Amino acid sequence: MILRPFLLIILLIGLDSTAYADLDTGMAAMNRGDFKGAFNEFKPLAEKENVQAQVQMGYLYYYGKGVPVDYAEAAKWLCKAADKGNTYAQFNLGRMYATGKGVAKSPKEAVKYFRLAATRGDADSQVALGIAYAYGTGIDKDEAEAVKWLRIAAKQGSPRAWGTLGKMYATGSGVPQDDKEAVRHYLVAAEKGDADAQASLGFAFLLGQGVTKDIPKAYFWAEVVGEKAGNAGKIIKTKAEQAMTATQIAEAKRQAGEWSHK
Repeated sequence: MILRPFLLIILLIGLDSTAYADLDTGMAAMNRGDFKGAFNEFKPLAEKENVQAQVQMGYLYYYGKGVPVDYAEAAKWLCKAADKGNTYAQFNLGRMYATGKGVAKSPKEAVKYFRLAATRGDADSQVALGIAYAYGTGIDKDEAEAVKWLRIAAKQGSPRAWGTLGKMYATGSGVPQDDKEAVRHYLVAAEKGDADAQASLGFAFLLGQGVTKDIPKAYFWAEVVGEKAGNAGKIIKTKAEQAMTATQIAEAKRQAGEWSHK
């Protein structure tokens, strides 16, 4: 599990000028790669219950930046920030409970934190909550509720939400089965860089499911996804190559290269 990047937003209300200066100094140290210096700035503030500093302490301990990797310490600081309503901390603490890093593995606790952040508008948590409902992980399975949360996240532009909704349409889970809707959702997610959706789109073009069969397009998406979706890209390319000329393969590779650099 990888903590998602954190953009520090300093709330001036309730912070004295010294605290603001220390946070600013800590972030400046982070930006120049002086993680030990950042740790020394953040720790006193975190101990004084500054939520932004607590989040940064969690990040530093998780990645071992300026301190040895310590998932338990990361979880401790993220828990403090999560209890104050910080959605970044809530989401990542949920992920730690889901995987058992730094805490005892508990799908129910994971769902608890995902829900806290999801109800505050965090798209990643909305997706995580939707997936939990879809599979009944840590909560009773409810495909309709899964679709609800995924749609909320999709409205915020979440690529993973769009891709997961595509799979729901493909399987008829929580929505009427509709291959065309599946492809429509895959395409939005794929254009946003979601590897799973790119692979799903490749298979759709390869098999002609929900879209007119188009072997070169299947190869194109397989080339775009590369190894980011496990062996899916390799499987698609192996199948597609059997029905393509060398010229078609070269053109698909050229187009995929241009797409990847746009």
